[in-house]
Amino acid sequence: MSFFQAHYHPFLFTMMLLTGIAELGLTAFLVNAGNAAGKWPSPRYHSLLLVMLFNAAWTVLFAFSYLLWLVDGAKHVLANVASSIFWLCVTAAMWGVSAGIFHFTRTGGICPTSPPISRCRQSLTVECLAWSELGVTALALLCTCLWAGTDAARRSVRDSRRMV
Repeated sequence: MSFFQAHYHPFLFTMMLLTGIAELGLTAFLVNAGNAAGKWPSPRYHSLLLVMLFNAAWTVLFAFSYLLWLVDGAKHVLANVASSIFWLCVTAAMWGVSAGIFHFTRTGGICPTSPPISRCRQSLTVECLAWSELGVTALALLCTCLWAGTDAARRSVRDSRRMV
């Protein structure tokens, strides 16, 4: 494992994990509060919150798994560069689509007249966390793809195939 991969990978996956945990907590709270009140701004908003909740759970599960596999020495069959790139592509697509649709579904704008703790600002935070998750995931994907094209990546693949 190169110096570059050994340092960016844990940092970016930790950032994805922490952002996913924050998103998971906030969306779970909003879904629970909406279900308890029995009132939603729109059915589409409710559905998108559920999609965001799924995305956050997906991100937390897999980011935590990749971090564990990295600590373990990446000896698991799913902890290779190809599976990481595939997972990052799927995750980036999920966050991009859901954040984009949520941007046009959420009402209230930037909540200028809302109190500091309000549903409007909480929805705005859900959207901000989704865009942040997309950015971190896209950055991890870019770094992983750039690393995969280097000589260090080719050497590590060649060395792992050698039976000594």
